[in-house]
Amino acid sequence: MADTKVYLLDGGSLVLDGFHVYWNRGPGGEIRFPVYSILIEHAEGRFLIDTGYDYDHVMKVLAFEKPIQTPEQTIPGALKLLGLEPKDIGVVVNSHFHFDHCGGNKYFPHAKKICHAKEVAQACNPEPFEVLGYSDLSFSAEAAEARGKTDQLLPGTTVANSRFEGIDGDVELAKGVHLIYTPGHAIGNYSLLVEFGTRKPILFTIDAAYTEQSLKTLNQASFHIDPVAGVASMRKLKALAEKHGADLMYSHDMENFKTYKTGIQFYG
Repeated sequence: MADTKVYLLDGGSLVLDGFHVYWNRGPGGEIRFPVYSILIEHAEGRFLIDTGYDYDHVMKVLAFEKPIQTPEQTIPGALKLLGLEPKDIGVVVNSHFHFDHCGGNKYFPHAKKICHAKEVAQACNPEPFEVLGYSDLSFSAEAAEARGKTDQLLPGTTVANSRFEGIDGDVELAKGVHLIYTPGHAIGNYSLLVEFGTRKPILFTIDAAYTEQSLKTLNQASFHIDPVAGVASMRKLKALAEKHGADLMYSHDMENFKTYKTGIQFYG
């Protein structure tokens, strides 16, 4: 853990209405929010948590979210800033498969892939209100074939090289790197707790709480499958942060994101 480094890979930004960011509370109006991935440099290897969104997909299917993404904010571009390529990543973990968390998976056919045991099946057959969330199926030949979206797959993507290892509950991914099961936003949603040798732990809420205000008020986003489970997950995160004395980092909080270290800067 003493040598663990965490990089936040800036993936650009999107827009949602305030009533979607703060379900049934608002206030309404456009909110531009960040999207980022988490790269963990660890003694046991390199772990990439989520892969952001694909600009072309968003423009085709969700243009109302007004994506802004430079070449350096794609996954290959963000890795290049660190002197890395996709082939240098050994493990890709998806917190869930909404389009803004899996758009770059297609660049990692060689990597071991991990997700909650129910997430691929949910992407194959989402609830009607989840269809836009699970709209980028380029991460999985199985899901793309199930939904008739094989045109989304990069050439060479197969069921074998896009297969996931399914996990359940809280899991230690590597020493001091903990996947925290926080369902509600998605059926298999995960948050992330990273421990270090020389600084306080960091608890990444990921989409269990979009913003600091979300967690303070237990007011989740409107994109969810189980709002009761979502509130329970936010309470779980509050308790974990207090227990570990952890710094909290939020998935889609622009005000806080502006203070986060990104690019070649790291936590560790």
